[in-house]
Amino acid sequence: MSSFFTCSSLQLTLIIITIMVSIFSPYAETEQRLFKKIYAFGDSFTDTGNTRSMSGPKGFAHVSNPPYGITFFHRPTNRYSDGRLVIDFVAQALSLSFLPPYLNIKATNGSSYGVNFAVAGSTAINHAFFVKNNLTLDITPQSIQTQLIWFNKYLERQGCGTECKSEFDDALIWVGEIGVNDYAYTSFESSVSSDTIRKLSIYSFTHFMQGLLDKGAKYVVVQGLPATGCLTLALAMSPDYDRDEIGCVKSVNNQSYTHNVALQSALDDLRRQYPQAVIVYADYWNAYRMVVENPDKYGFKEVFKVCCGTGEQSYNFNVFDTCGTPSSSSCQNPFQYINWDGVHLTEAMYKVVADMFLNGNLSHPPFNYLLERKQHQG
Repeated sequence: MSSFFTCSSLQLTLIIITIMVSIFSPYAETEQRLFKKIYAFGDSFTDTGNTRSMSGPKGFAHVSNPPYGITFFHRPTNRYSDGRLVIDFVAQALSLSFLPPYLNIKATNGSSYGVNFAVAGSTAINHAFFVKNNLTLDITPQSIQTQLIWFNKYLERQGCGTECKSEFDDALIWVGEIGVNDYAYTSFESSVSSDTIRKLSIYSFTHFMQGLLDKGAKYVVVQGLPATGCLTLALAMSPDYDRDEIGCVKSVNNQSYTHNVALQSALDDLRRQYPQAVIVYADYWNAYRMVVENPDKYGFKEVFKVCCGTGEQSYNFNVFDTCGTPSSSSCQNPFQYINWDGVHLTEAMYKVVADMFLNGNLSHPPFNYLLERKQHQG
């Protein structure tokens, strides 16, 4: 009798352990997983390794050096942060592994859980436009259209032809912000107006989205531009009188806001053209502003000063001597900082933003609606 109870207790213990692992492991293989893969696009805010120090943007050409990656990975992973990005938190929330960068995938191999095509320095407008107008301030030649070409090549290697709608049945498409670089590369060129950049950017982005949706994409999340006037680079490069009510650069924030209005209008048009797809807008602009307006609520003490950099005391930032260079240093507590290196954010900030997108009210329609649609359609 005692041996029976011993055996039963052991079995019960194993069952409990199995259940606990399946519930709490971020990568647990469960039948409840709604998406089996993620395909991501964007620029350095989303890039998980397609660029490195040799090929990254000139102003931030040391992403392969410490202290990049110090918080979570404990080594540089060619992410422009001290740790995870929004897309990493999205993958974990969906019980998927971190996305491999496209350029690291061998030509004959694929990834069972998705691929990241985002490239630091990417633009929404084709790179040829910047070459034509002598605006090649950056060495990254890829645009969002380049990433779409890569994506199509990847699908072909997986045996997916012209029509491959089944490939998207269990795939989430995550489009990180794209367009910040377009404005940045033309910020000192008066012959190219912000209106021109906005129109060309939205036009190119719309064609990119149509390429995905025509291919069969069903579940798409699109991040808007963040409040770029709150980035340390913008503050360091603009006059003190150009400030809004929360201390950010007013003209730059207005530029991003206007872009996002046009972007949302374009997404509305796409929803009408492709009613079978769920297209979610992730409001990066308001997410960023909410944190800046009330940093204590989210655990931040430094709103504008960078964690990793060098330079004058107020910002710890020098555009010619950025994070990862020999003369730079990093703070001891990145979780208290919003800005990591002057343009890119800390893991702590990305975590807050990701939570706002996935669990808060800053996705339209809510991310939960997308999940419900996916669950209903199977």
